[in-house]
Amino acid sequence: MLLVLSVPAAAQSEYALDQGELRAQLSPARYAMLSAELGGKVDQIPVREGERIEKGQLLLKFDCALQAAQLQKARAQLAGARNTYKGSKRMAELNAIGSVELNNSKTEVDKALADVAYLDATIQRCTLKAPYAGVLGEQKVREQEFVQAGQPLLEILDDSALELEFIVPSRWLSWLVPGYTFEVSIEDTGQTYPVKLAYTAAKVDPLSQSVKAVAVIDGQYDELLAGMSGRLLLTPPKP
Repeated sequence: MLLVLSVPAAAQSEYALDQGELRAQLSPARYAMLSAELGGKVDQIPVREGERIEKGQLLLKFDCALQAAQLQKARAQLAGARNTYKGSKRMAELNAIGSVELNNSKTEVDKALADVAYLDATIQRCTLKAPYAGVLGEQKVREQEFVQAGQPLLEILDDSALELEFIVPSRWLSWLVPGYTFEVSIEDTGQTYPVKLAYTAAKVDPLSQSVKAVAVIDGQYDELLAGMSGRLLLTPPKP
């Protein structure tokens, strides 16, 4: 999950930054809205919103009976083209046909192979599987609905790690280094959680003299959910 600063850096006063009064909101470290790679009717959705899923798990299946029939036909045509090519090779050995006829029969095999490969790839797109482990977020379609290619289907959230992204004054870089520890107070749970800085951005904003920093929540906390918000307990050390 990703903790994202809830107010723009430009709107934060120097006082607020120096006092560590930074508002933050939980959101996933990785998330994606999975879309349809082909148009068709949704046949099955064996998962539900909020359900924990594993990498490679089936999320959605299209009705691809027509594509399956086309693939079966293409394979039969491939078998016929191979038989024809086999016979042509034998006839060429006996000088019964010329090289042109032999090459043409070989071309038919190549064309049939391409048709099978295309339909194989199409069939692969009939199932939608989880690209990584996480939690199923918003579900935008239901079973038996017809969708178009590119239409959003399901949202997947990777909550395996909690991250924190925020903006700090560039002068803090003298002490805010990777490994620096602090805390975040989440209002929804009424608890504080340990945070460790992962890295700071390679470029400073010259106008605001600020820089983006990314930290990680140190540990796993099942009670934390995307959308929860709180306050960063980050105070500059005394000189």
